[in-house]
Amino acid sequence: MRAVLMTGFGGFEQLSVRNDIAVPVPHTGEVLIRVGAAAVNNTDINTRIGWYAKDVLEPTPVGAAFETPSARTDVGWSGNVPAFPRIQGADACGAIVAVGPGVALDRVGERVLVEPVFRARDAPLESAVYFGSEVDGAFATFTRVPSAHAHCVNSPLSDDALASFPCSYSAAENMIHRTAISAGDLVLITGASGGVGSAAVQLCHRRGAEVIGIASPDKHDALRALGATQMIGRDVDPSDALAGRRVDAVIDVVGGAQWPKLIDALRPGGRYAVAGAIGGPMVPLDLRVMYLRDLHLIGCTVLDPEVFANLVGYIERGEIEPLVAATFDLEQIVDAQRLFLTKQHVGKIVLRCG
Repeated sequence: MRAVLMTGFGGFEQLSVRNDIAVPVPHTGEVLIRVGAAAVNNTDINTRIGWYAKDVLEPTPVGAAFETPSARTDVGWSGNVPAFPRIQGADACGAIVAVGPGVALDRVGERVLVEPVFRARDAPLESAVYFGSEVDGAFATFTRVPSAHAHCVNSPLSDDALASFPCSYSAAENMIHRTAISAGDLVLITGASGGVGSAAVQLCHRRGAEVIGIASPDKHDALRALGATQMIGRDVDPSDALAGRRVDAVIDVVGGAQWPKLIDALRPGGRYAVAGAIGGPMVPLDLRVMYLRDLHLIGCTVLDPEVFANLVGYIERGEIEPLVAATFDLEQIVDAQRLFLTKQHVGKIVLRCG
């Protein structure tokens, strides 16, 4: 089968497109999926450049500019050393073509989306396995996953469109779920034009929240069309733009230098959720602000059990829409990632794998 192998930490030279990779065989409780399409995510870049190592302090785009392997980087999402070569790709839309022992044969033929964090219900957080990081992912003709994490989806949308949902939208929905966003809440969303941010705009709007997004001005109209009621430029102090108002919640995937201003924007008792730090992982925190204003700071990676099933329901009922900025063939993965890193798009960049 075709697949993109990540052969080590470093630049684009670590991505090798191959046509001679063995088709995986589904084990007990697993299904084999012919992948129709997959999407590019920050985690693909972060894992390749070793950004999850604790001694890496730069924003993702700075680290991604390196074209040679980094000797300092040696960890993945979970803190474990990834095994090379690895097939990346956390987003997958495709069809089940075979099942392993213990899986009903009538699953063959189902069109599915892959829930990208594998964890048995009620299992501890540390048991989670990350699709495309700890195990091979979707940048291939075929992939195998636990049957429980291959969710049947009934939708007229194309594979390209459906592949834009799993990783970004589940990350956004997980943050929204944990911060209990509800109708009438005022929510500030960073990185609002990216995959997670644009998903969060839609998903908060779906719940009846008032959405304020942060993005470059050329993307403001597109985000208002998705449900944002106010937009703020990336270089604008949120406090100035809010004009004295404070928000109920912040949904953050950026971090970086503006982080203290995000915390200042929260009302007493406000909720802050984070699932990324593309603007930089190191931020200052005044603990007095946190405890004197009774703030809730929530880290979000492993999905709560109901999140992905709920997301599939939203898709099937047409309550959210896909945002595909560009599509590439699998062999064009470097071109796709280069475009992704320019951050000039709104939504997702998709690879056709089938």
